Amino acid sequence: MITFHIITIFPKIFDSFLKESFIKKAQEKKLIKIKIYNLRDFTKDKRKTVDDRPYGGGLGMVLKVEPIYRAVKFIKSKIRDKKSKIILFTPRGKQFNQKMAHSFSKLKHLILICGRYEGVDERVAKYIADLELSIGPYDLMGGELPAMVLIETVTRLIPGVIGKPEFLKERVIKGGFIEYHQHTRPEIFSPKKGVYWKVPKVLLSGNHQKIKEWREKRKKIIE
Repeated sequence: MITFHIITIFPKIFDSFLKESFIKKAQEKKLIKIKIYNLRDFTKDKRKTVDDRPYGGGLGMVLKVEPIYRAVKFIKSKIRDKKSKIILFTPRGKQFNQKMAHSFSKLKHLILICGRYEGVDERVAKYIADLELSIGPYDLMGGELPAMVLIETVTRLIPGVIGKPEFLKERVIKGGFIEYHQHTRPEIFSPKKGVYWKVPKVLLSGNHQKIKEWREKRKKIIE
């Protein structure tokens, strides 16, 4: 079982994500475990301060290194299996992909640090995180959405999470997965008079070899 440890200042953002669909079922089946840590619980002042102004000036506030260090230290003290990785989500980070998801799915613990505001004290990236990750070349308000993307991508690779075991064998390959055109009922859809969107005839033929060849020509490998 893999455990995702999420460090955030907005834990409620994850409420619906954890209680719906396959993520909920994966937890119920004990295929994954998700633990959320409020960064404010690792502060030592009465105001539970997690951010401060940047040295050298600049707009916005920066998440402090001390509470993040304490949070990670606390989590690591509870982890028996050392097969883990600490990830900091930043726009400049390495872009997350399917190959990474495969490697992460083999781990026992993933500690996910969600930044906010203007960013995170650079010492977190330098001394605490094993890896900086991004989900794309754009800037978000925080690391919570990237954390959800990572959790969902990794979780669906775990046998027993998505339907029958054959699904992973059919669609997932080493380091990536196969994407091909999909169609379902109705056979013909008419959005307006005289216009007809039809399912390719080969998919209705029942000829498994021809269907396989048709999909083979149109498949795309996502890595």
